[in-house]
Amino acid sequence: MDYDCIVIGGGHAGIEASLAVSRLGFSALLITQNPDNIGALSCNPAIGGLSKGNLVREVDALGGEMAKLIDATMIQYRVLNRSRGPAVQAPRAQADKHAYQKAARSCLEKQKNLTIFMDTVTDLLIDDTDKTRYVCGKVIGVKTRRGHKISARTVILAAGTFLDGKIFIGEYETPQGRLGEEAAAGFGTSLRRLGFSVGRLKTGTPARINGDSIDYSVMEKQDGEQMFPFSFTADSDFYSSLTNRPSLPCYVTFTTEKTHEIIRANIHRSPLYGGKISGTGARYCPSIEDKVVRFAQRDRHHIFIEPEGLSTNEMYMNGASSSLPEDVQHDFIHSIPGSEEAKIVRPAYAVEYDYLDPLDLYPSLESKRLSGFFSAGQTNGSSGYEEAAAQGLIAGLNAVMKMQNQSPIILGRAEAYIGVLVDDLTTLGTKEPYRMFTSRAEHRLMLRHDTADTRLTPKGRQAGLINDSRWELFMEKTKTLDEIKELLIQRESIEHFAPELVERVLLDKKYEGYVEKEKRFAAKAAKMDAIKLDPNLDYKSITGLSAEAREKLVSVRPLNVGQATRIPGVRQGDIALLIILANKK
Repeated sequence: MDYDCIVIGGGHAGIEASLAVSRLGFSALLITQNPDNIGALSCNPAIGGLSKGNLVREVDALGGEMAKLIDATMIQYRVLNRSRGPAVQAPRAQADKHAYQKAARSCLEKQKNLTIFMDTVTDLLIDDTDKTRYVCGKVIGVKTRRGHKISARTVILAAGTFLDGKIFIGEYETPQGRLGEEAAAGFGTSLRRLGFSVGRLKTGTPARINGDSIDYSVMEKQDGEQMFPFSFTADSDFYSSLTNRPSLPCYVTFTTEKTHEIIRANIHRSPLYGGKISGTGARYCPSIEDKVVRFAQRDRHHIFIEPEGLSTNEMYMNGASSSLPEDVQHDFIHSIPGSEEAKIVRPAYAVEYDYLDPLDLYPSLESKRLSGFFSAGQTNGSSGYEEAAAQGLIAGLNAVMKMQNQSPIILGRAEAYIGVLVDDLTTLGTKEPYRMFTSRAEHRLMLRHDTADTRLTPKGRQAGLINDSRWELFMEKTKTLDEIKELLIQRESIEHFAPELVERVLLDKKYEGYVEKEKRFAAKAAKMDAIKLDPNLDYKSITGLSAEAREKLVSVRPLNVGQATRIPGVRQGDIALLIILANKK
């Protein structure tokens, strides 16, 4: 074999996947169309947010890289939802997007066992001689556009929006995955030929405007807070450096009735409403024309003006995603207070792309059709950098587990937002870009962002991604938390401890009754998860199952009874029958 693992795509999923594989001692090849764009922040120049900040800290707790990258490049920091309970609070940071890309590429280039290669994958190499469990056999490598055949024991697909991507700006359309970057053409066709369930999704991004052409005086200024690291590895020197880090403000403005009139008058020119786009868009992140049509009763919508970096004056118009023609974009942007003289640097556009039905994946993110083939990120129907990074890490870890003939690493819904994310995708599937929310996590009180290391660092250590020095740091912190807890019980002074550690213990104490209740519910669910099911069980031959349950079980092929209980359409009677069958086995 040329490599142990080939990772397709240099986005946030590809970064975490390739680093996980190589850090565990296996050789990895990252194939990307342009190494200069590794780690690109394609849409908003920010990392974190509600539930997303939790994902970033969980990735870090397991030994991933995203938190360190944003810590090195943040230009504003805030904790969202401070007025609400700690379970729904989360950190978010504006990133210097160019610095972030540079840091990401540098990290990959310095990593032992990892090679970067510029090309486009167009097909998979497959050994179809053994189909005992997998429909298509086993993946043994990839073919590229330039004619290379590269062998590997495992392959991870993390193509983002580039899989037969097409962008739309009014009447203009072209095969690209990002504006100015060609699509990865042909691979989606190859996957369809192999029988994969491939669909189309749509996302979009707003215009970037010249910051010097904005009148900030009529906008609401939104300053950041004192910066705080996402990574649990930050030391005292790093905390000190954050004190002197430049912090750039964001600004808030609103659309006007004139904005809405311009959009309504030109809605027929939007490819979204003209029938050119067949892919389903994100329900929770609609374009500005979608907002105007769907929420006709509202007379204005928020527009957040966000800096793209220290070395550029481009500003990101968060909330103004659009696929309208450039002349219409020009008019409606100029109708927004403070943007009357704005100069557009990059137009807004929509992008449509192929994705794989995540119901075709095991919770390890390995394909049910093809042994050794994993998928992560937007290719699985999710949206967001943070969701992609989390899946990339899980795919990378489980590619290694596969090569070592070990059981896959699967996080439970009560253990991590990552567990919720992967379980939702592989159990419920998605027909629209999936976005993580705190409301999706039924055990969110147990999943605070500040507890991610306690929950997951031992698992990262067991997997091999947490080295000795980091483990010692974690054990010392755990000891300190226990000491603070004991001193609080004895009502002794705790003033000499770090404020964030004291707050952590106080929150644990405040909500311990609720958390214990959640743990009891989680324990009941864990008992169901412990009842294993054969993924190749012939549900069609099982008498007593309802017709709907039989259809859903054939599609999902759950690995345990707990997963089966979360499949819509599977009834209590069906579950009882599955338990009986599992116990007989």
